[in-house]
Amino acid sequence: MFARRIMTAAATLGLVGSAALVSAPSASAHGWDQSATGTRSLAAVLAKDGSGFDRNWNDFDIVDNAVTAVLTAKPSSPVGVLADGKVALTAFLPTDRAFRNLASDLTGKHYRSESAVFADVASLGIDTVEAVLLYHVVPGATVTYRQALRSDGATLTTASGGTVKVDVKWCWLVSLVDNDPNDRNPYVVKADINKGNAQIAHGISEVLRPLDL
Repeated sequence: MFARRIMTAAATLGLVGSAALVSAPSASAHGWDQSATGTRSLAAVLAKDGSGFDRNWNDFDIVDNAVTAVLTAKPSSPVGVLADGKVALTAFLPTDRAFRNLASDLTGKHYRSESAVFADVASLGIDTVEAVLLYHVVPGATVTYRQALRSDGATLTTASGGTVKVDVKWCWLVSLVDNDPNDRNPYVVKADINKGNAQIAHGISEVLRPLDL
């Protein structure tokens, strides 16, 4: 059953990936961070602590390696926008724990290492990994956490062409509603990564799902 779900997810997301970013969609978020004048890219931020895996499930080693894997296999992939600090965007970065939750849901396995999680995520195929990454990128706007808190109900168009909805809870917590109604929606656990630059990111507790898995 779990293998069937993985194959279904790979096939469906592969179709999403092949059509991604014919032209970069604009974000429907509420405005830009006017102080975002820096050009440091998110790829540079992710690479800062090296490409290895560790025991800290709250950082971003898996997404860092996923970006590297996609760009190694497909140098012209739209994921490359994460390495161009002059292009404004907002990314929602799943923590390593978020990827572990996704992999466990798809496979039924209990994972003890980040490398094992990455191996199973990578086994879905480069096109699938690419599609998932693009679903976490909102091009065209630098949206700070403060701005997100003022954007309850806003719909964000991602680089894959899919959408996510901003859901602000209790006036201080930003959650995101994806296209899988049966699983937990992620919320922001680390805000304003790379703030002051055109590319900003927010760490999230779950992997956004572009379809019902």
